Amino acid sequence: MSGPLDFDDADGEAPPRRSAAVGARPADRVPTTAPPPRSSPGDGARYLWVVGAAAIVLVLLLLVTTLRHGTERGARGVPAGQRMPPFAVPTALGPIDADANIATHAGEGQAGKRAACTVRGPEILNGCALREAGPVVLAFFAIRSRECIAQLDAMQRVRAQLPGVQLAAIAIRGDRGDLRTLVRRHGWSFPVGYDRDGALSNAYHVQVCPQLTFARRGGRVVETTFGALAPAALVAKARRLG
Repeated sequence: MSGPLDFDDADGEAPPRRSAAVGARPADRVPTTAPPPRSSPGDGARYLWVVGAAAIVLVLLLLVTTLRHGTERGARGVPAGQRMPPFAVPTALGPIDADANIATHAGEGQAGKRAACTVRGPEILNGCALREAGPVVLAFFAIRSRECIAQLDAMQRVRAQLPGVQLAAIAIRGDRGDLRTLVRRHGWSFPVGYDRDGALSNAYHVQVCPQLTFARRGGRVVETTFGALAPAALVAKARRLG
């Protein structure tokens, strides 16, 4: 199955392939011109100085842009006060092979034919079901990151201290077989979903590993954290969700 998770892919069609660029043609013959005039000895130095100055200005502009917009377009998560975006993804250990469904309504094309909230089952991690059941701590992680794996181990250790809190994790891309091995080896008993194409991580604005979303019952986001949390800090933040 190549599309979003919705159990309705029998009549689905693969998106058309993008055609090659139109109008491509062999390079034109280089016209014959008179040889350029000779440059003076100082021209080379002046040229290098101009190029170097331009490169420095470009680097400074990129740095300023990154500092100004990095938190806006990078690791910002879902803004506090907004509701968790709905989703349905296959569980890591389950047999379903599909992309994340992030549709808020039916018929949203590549996001999903069915609304994500309606796509449920024992082999599916559904964000709407999580937020309906209680407060949520949702971790996004990469299977090759030791820091991310350690964060999920910490979640497992404190799980008994957080009755009623829905702990869950989403693996972003990566090899499904490696993910299954990881889940079994570490004994994570909370649900772990698989975001095969990264669509869900985009919906939650994930760029840091690990990244945790804390939300109250009903899905209202309270906070997003970036980087590893110590077990005590994780418990304290989760308990404040009510």
